[in-house]
This record gives sequence, C-alpha cells and structure tokens, in this order.
Amino acid sequence: MPSTTVEAPQEPDATLSHGLKQRHLSMIALGGVIGAGLFVGSGAGIAAAGPSIVLAYTVSGLLVMLVMRMLGEMSAAHPSSGSFSAHAERAFGPWAGFTVGWAFWILLCTAVGLEGIGAAKIVTGWLPGTPEWAWVALFMLVFCGTNLAAVKNFGEFEFWFAALKVAAITLFLALGVLAIAGVLPGTDAPGTDNLGDLLPNGTEGLVVGLLASVFAYGGLETVTIAAAESRDPVRGVASAVRTAMWRIALFYVGSMAVIVTLVPWDSPAVVEQGPYVAALDRLGIPGAGQVMNVVVLAALLSAMNANVYGASRIAYSLVERGHGPKALGRAPGGVPRPAVLASCLFGFGCVLLSHWRPDDVFPWLLNMIGAVILVVWIFIAASQLRLRGRLERETPERLAVRMWAFPVLTWVALAGMAGIFLLMLREPGTRVQLYASGAMTAVLAAAGYGWQRRRARG
Repeated sequence: MPSTTVEAPQEPDATLSHGLKQRHLSMIALGGVIGAGLFVGSGAGIAAAGPSIVLAYTVSGLLVMLVMRMLGEMSAAHPSSGSFSAHAERAFGPWAGFTVGWAFWILLCTAVGLEGIGAAKIVTGWLPGTPEWAWVALFMLVFCGTNLAAVKNFGEFEFWFAALKVAAITLFLALGVLAIAGVLPGTDAPGTDNLGDLLPNGTEGLVVGLLASVFAYGGLETVTIAAAESRDPVRGVASAVRTAMWRIALFYVGSMAVIVTLVPWDSPAVVEQGPYVAALDRLGIPGAGQVMNVVVLAALLSAMNANVYGASRIAYSLVERGHGPKALGRAPGGVPRPAVLASCLFGFGCVLLSHWRPDDVFPWLLNMIGAVILVVWIFIAASQLRLRGRLERETPERLAVRMWAFPVLTWVALAGMAGIFLLMLREPGTRVQLYASGAMTAVLAAAGYGWQRRRARG
C-alpha cells in the first residue's frame, strides 16, 4: 500500500497566463458572494423557516467563513489553479486530489447547464415563442468564446457582472433600511409586525432553511482558482479571504433580515415572485419584477461564466498532475482551450439531457451533484488540518493567511459539516442527494486510489 505522505506536487500553472488584475480579483471575490442561489433559491428557505432564516444564514455563513479562511491559508501558501484539489493531493496523496477535483468539475459543468436553462427561461419570458435550447446554446457560445480567449476577457466580464450585482443589492439594502426606519417617502415603517414567531414551523422549518442557505453559498471558491492567474496571487487570496466576513454578513444575512422585516414570511409572493421582487413591490417600486429579472439574469450569466472558467482550470490542473487525458492539459497562449471546450460540451450535454430525459437521467444527475460542495468543504478542512503543521515546520514564511484558533475552529468546522450531513439524512429530498453524491465520490475515490497504486508501482 503506497504511503499517503507525498512530496508536494509541482505548481502546475507555469504555462497559464497571468492576465487577471487586482481589480478583477477584488470584484470576482465581491460578486462571487452574490450568487444566483441568493436571488433564486432563498424564497423556499424563507417560506420554510420564516424569520429564523436570518439565523440559518448566519450559522451557515459562519461555517463558510471558516472554510474560506482554511482555503485561503493553503492557497496563499501554494497558489494553484487546482486550488483545493492540489491541496488535497499535497495532504493525502494523488487519490484525494483526483477525487475532489473531478467531483468538483462535474458539479461545475452541470451547474453551467442549469444556469443556462435558468437564464433562458427569463429571456423566453420576454420573448415568448423562442426556443430555450437556442438561448442556452447562444449563452454557451458566448462564454465558451470568452474563456477561449485571453483570461483578461473572463476577468472583464466578471468585473462588470459583479459590479451590476453589487450595485443592485446595495441599492436594495439601502431602500430596505430606509423603509424599515420609516424615512422612505410613501412607505410606512413595518416595525416588527412581519416578524412574529421566530420559528413558525418549528425546528423542522429551521433545518430546511439551514440546508437551503448552505448551498446558496456555493461559488466562493472561484477566487482562489482565479488568483493563480493573477500577477500577485498571494495578495489576491489574502484580500478576498480577509473581507469574506463582512461581505457574507452584509449581502446574505443583511438581505434576509430586510426581506423578512418588510414582507410577511408566509406571503405567496415570496416563493411565486421571489423574495426580492416581493420586497420591492411592498415598497411600491414600479417595474420591480422586471428590474430584478435583469439582475437575476446577470447573476445566472455571471455564474455560467465563472463556472466555465473554474471547470476548465480544475480540469487543466488535474491533467497537469497526471489525473486525466493529456489532450486536456494543453494551454496554447496560456489558455487551456481543450479543457474549456470539454467543460462547455459537458454543460451543454446536461441541457440536452434536461430535454431528452427529464424524468430519469437528468434528475439522477442533479441528485449526484447535490452534496458535492460539502464533500469539497470536508476535503478543504481535512487538508488544512494536515498541512498546517507541515507549513509551520518547513516554510513558515508562506503563512500569509492563518486559520483562526487552529486547530480548534478547524475541528468545529468539520463537526458543523458532519451535522449538516446528519440533517440531510433526516430530509427525504436531501437524503437522496446525499446517497447519490456519496456514491459518485466513492467511485471517484476508488478510481483515484487505483490510479495512485499503479503510479506507485511505476
């Protein structure tokens, strides 16, 4: 049996360009917090948890802060486009990097397809009669082209997408706070009338809201992948991680607090229209629905762009470390174009499955990726737990970012993830996702371990 203590893999990013500027990374970090899940998926969480959704987002936000801090520590010490996959390999051996890397690649590629479908539904609402698949194909072609070109094109797209999202949610928060304070013209202060019982559906509702909030935070990892292609990756990672706390508190927790204060949590509009539209309607903002549709469309397209980028870089890094077909490891002009094409084709294949096999294959695929983000977080925490001591002994000067109260908070984060797994086992819908994601992870781990043994025999 080969040892799992291996030499650090060579940094795989020498052939990639370094065209991302600090302003790109700053806005990617800022906009990455404002994902499509916040705008689209938070309504169901509010309907289940009521005012306690604020507590749910606070608890899950604290867990995400710990995960980002651990990832930031490792990524600042060893910047890599493989991010947590490369760190897992450094900590536990090739099988770990293989497992978490390809699981995340599948997650990102599938998410590209789902986001394309969501964006197409919005556009076909404006232009009825046009086929959804054609809009998805158009979006895919645009972002495939963007990512096939120089990395600075990706950075520019994300910069402006993020700027729009940040401006929209900042304006929403400002209007909401003014309305709650009773100083917004034409609006009466709601006081605490809409808050009522903190747990209207009991702890079961809080559990549903907590699970919904956990998965709304997906996508924060992209900045550590992108940092490897910047001119100063250590500075970029350190800045993103150090500001994660206020960004999560302001955009996620702040939004939920404003919404449940302005709108009754059990209002049908929260789910039917979306919580942000319902809140803006409550304020009498004309055209609120269409304004938010534009913002949600921007969030979905931003996520598509970021996920094509992230998937291609993860795939490139895996191949560079010997974990995939060599054809995907080429990077002419500093851009991994074969990996970009493969990621886009997989994503569009998911879209076709949603049309061809909507009742069996497509739901199975969705369940398979349902809990992958938790698998990724567990690998991040376990890798940081193992690598921190090695860094302190061998290269302490690389610890530009340090995990708080190590190792206590690392163990607290792992316990929190275990608790989420147990909560998922209690819910029928998430239980299926947990089983499917667990099966995929087990298959990938077995394949990675087999590959590691073959490499060890040489």
